[in-house]
Amino acid sequence: MPRRVLISDALSPAAVAIFKDRGVSVDFEPALGKDKEKLAGVIGGYHGLAIRSETKVTAEILARAQNLKVVGRAGIGVDNVDIPAATARGVIVMNTPFGNSITTAEHAIAMMFAVARQIPAADASTQGGKWEKSRFLGAEITGKVLGVVGCGNIGAIVASRAIGLHMHVIAFDPFLAPERAADLGVEKVELDELLVRADFITLHTPMTAQTRNILCAEALARTKKGVFVINCARGGLVDEEALRALLDSGHVAGAAFDVFSKEPAKENPLFGAPNMVCTPHLGASTAEAQENVALQIAEQMADYLTRGAIANAVNFPSIAAEEAGRLKPFVALADVLGAFVGQMLDSGVVKATIVYEGAVAELKTKALTASALAGLLRPVLEDVSVVSAAAVAKERGIVVDEVSRAAEADYESLMSLIVETQARTLRVSGTVFHDGRPRIVEIDGVDVDAVVAPFMLYVSNEDKPGFIGKLTSVVGAAGVNIATISLGRDREGGAAASLIAVDAPLPPATLTLAGALTGVKRVKALRFSV
Repeated sequence: MPRRVLISDALSPAAVAIFKDRGVSVDFEPALGKDKEKLAGVIGGYHGLAIRSETKVTAEILARAQNLKVVGRAGIGVDNVDIPAATARGVIVMNTPFGNSITTAEHAIAMMFAVARQIPAADASTQGGKWEKSRFLGAEITGKVLGVVGCGNIGAIVASRAIGLHMHVIAFDPFLAPERAADLGVEKVELDELLVRADFITLHTPMTAQTRNILCAEALARTKKGVFVINCARGGLVDEEALRALLDSGHVAGAAFDVFSKEPAKENPLFGAPNMVCTPHLGASTAEAQENVALQIAEQMADYLTRGAIANAVNFPSIAAEEAGRLKPFVALADVLGAFVGQMLDSGVVKATIVYEGAVAELKTKALTASALAGLLRPVLEDVSVVSAAAVAKERGIVVDEVSRAAEADYESLMSLIVETQARTLRVSGTVFHDGRPRIVEIDGVDVDAVVAPFMLYVSNEDKPGFIGKLTSVVGAAGVNIATISLGRDREGGAAASLIAVDAPLPPATLTLAGALTGVKRVKALRFSV
């Protein structure tokens, strides 16, 4: 039976040609993306669905897609796809993470020029019959300090272009290794230093729990007077109300935004602010970028449907079908180990070593390493998948080592993740028992035995009598039920660790109270996708 693909958004005709050349039947119906009912009525006859941002691939649509094998998003963002629902139905979700990087970077540079020289306002004034030469006093960018928040693929391109314009570039990115910063020609700094030094600030980080409102009111208040702010990354990275107040006061000289907290942005606190330049999410809107992502997604989908090859999948590792059953529990364990360390990080990663001992060392460890890296990077870089994790780590200069050896511990299989940061080294080990559930069995030299749960509390402390009673009282006082408690220590009276599974997230005030207990070294609320 020939494979059939539906294109429900406006993609380049070149994508249609690629499908046909690979022997895949294709229907081009770009209007279907706007009609959920019609899409639901026809989707059952297709094996692949190629989309951009217009089509919403909901759980309801997927429930009608009994033959669907793959959804391909021509672009990076997959917010319009219900990924858990797709995964549950065995549907691969692919994207094209690097197809529009240059275009987005160029738009950020264009926006910087536009706001520095007040080009949109000057154009409107001049075409309105005025000649207000003295009104539009601009700012040069040569010799100025550009602060790049997020120096991944797009941020690195922006930095390169800015260096070519004779700007001094400083960058804040927890995952940017010093060696990579040196190769790029940028100065790696902490966020507080970037805020006080930068003449221009440009954002190139994904939206995660850690980056939401990264330029909050307090952060914006610490910027130097006369700063310019550019956001072509994600809406919600900047407190728009606070920025509007600083634009009105003149503390911020100008801002240029391509993305907003709510889109489509028919109204926004920034609209009408002094020296505010706005565009309607045009970062990837060039003919070249749209052609690139259309070609890439067509090639990826065709390869999967005809040969089983998986590229740039966001919800499944690149492994053969016959290996999936054996690997699945260890893929979950690797993700847990990475997520544990990723949520504990307080400085940039220099090196990650994954050690495989016993039977797990005989499996396809590349897929497991990719899962561990994805878990490690995801708390800061939301778009990282098991497929892209290795490339993202390399891009940030993170050294990745794999070590396989015979069993040296009391477990049939043992995985350990050792992460070296600029400040410290963190180690966590885990295993999988016959129930298939990931277990954490050692943290920084302290033995524990914790079945991983969605919500957990990690506490490291001095081993003193009565401590556990005080800690559980603090948790209980918050009205949150404790499911399990796993305890360990390196020696009597030495370093101790607790992993507590709770039924709901703990309030920030509870974490503060726990951290204030005598002998506590660290308290961290953790979340896991298990």
